[in-house]
Amino acid sequence: MAGPRGYSTYHGKGFKWKIVLAVLLLVVIIGALAVIRLQKYVVYDDSGHPRLDLSQFSEQKPDESGSAKADGSGDANLTIQEPERQSIQAVQLPVGPLTDWKAAWTAASAGGPYNAAVYTVKDPNGSLYVDNESAPAEAVKTAEGTGTAVDAMLKDGTFYTIAKIACFRDSIASSGDLEGMGLKNTGGYVFYDGNNDRWLDPGKPAARQYLIDLATGCAAAGFDEILLTDVGYPTVGKLNKIDYGVAAAGQPDSLKEELDSFLTEMKTALAEYNVKLSILLPTDLIASNNANGASGQSLADIAPLVDRVYADTAGDQGGLDLLNANLAAVSKNTEFVPVLTGADGLSSGSYLITP
Repeated sequence: MAGPRGYSTYHGKGFKWKIVLAVLLLVVIIGALAVIRLQKYVVYDDSGHPRLDLSQFSEQKPDESGSAKADGSGDANLTIQEPERQSIQAVQLPVGPLTDWKAAWTAASAGGPYNAAVYTVKDPNGSLYVDNESAPAEAVKTAEGTGTAVDAMLKDGTFYTIAKIACFRDSIASSGDLEGMGLKNTGGYVFYDGNNDRWLDPGKPAARQYLIDLATGCAAAGFDEILLTDVGYPTVGKLNKIDYGVAAAGQPDSLKEELDSFLTEMKTALAEYNVKLSILLPTDLIASNNANGASGQSLADIAPLVDRVYADTAGDQGGLDLLNANLAAVSKNTEFVPVLTGADGLSSGSYLITP
């Protein structure tokens, strides 16, 4: 006889579903952790679509214990070297309007090798060899094609380019605007120094702005460096006859302050351009490491405001070492560049060769 009909003992399906849910939850958690871990390796292309870039894994090298030293903190012998300063072996191009820069460079660099050229933008007489709107018309001494030649030279990039600007020694602009820019004598007329040269007055804002406009124009055109010369007051002639105007009757500290203000203004104006600012100083000023009361020049004040200091030298190693040491004593970030008539014996470092 068959047993009674009905239901046997029911175990249900809940236990199997719990296992499935647990597995799914584990997969979700692992996936979430993977997403978080890989998030920093997600990059986006130009169209905004994401992609996975795992190349960064190779940038972290594990040490022998298996841990990565991404910051180098575990390496006691780690040495960080600052980039070496790029030296220049420069040559002076002929003074005058540039019409064929390739020919000028080829002729000047024949005794090379050189990697830089100095082009005189304004000479000590006040003549300009580039067009400039703020310059007196009689000062501009360009020739047909000068603008095109200078522009082509700067765009070519064959060599490092330096614009040389004679600053306050200027016989043209000083006479053209004596009241606004010129250095006067105590009688109210233009001052002539012992070499019969005339000067702009460093204490007059218009004179300083004229030079700053010229320098920023060169920087905007593409010159790599601005080299200033004649940054000072006259040092020869009847200096007691100079009307120093706002420079407190020619007191050395006041003259120094005017030059410091000029260089600070120049540096500020050039800050927006990728250009170096340099200056040519008297060799004896650097050798003595003192200030010159007549000129207003002070090595300790000037050197920190420029990237390079140039000076005419004989080229003997002892003299170069002294000038280098004196400059480094007042500014470790300023490079010394000897100006020579020949490069014999110089195998490294920066220098400028003049005719």
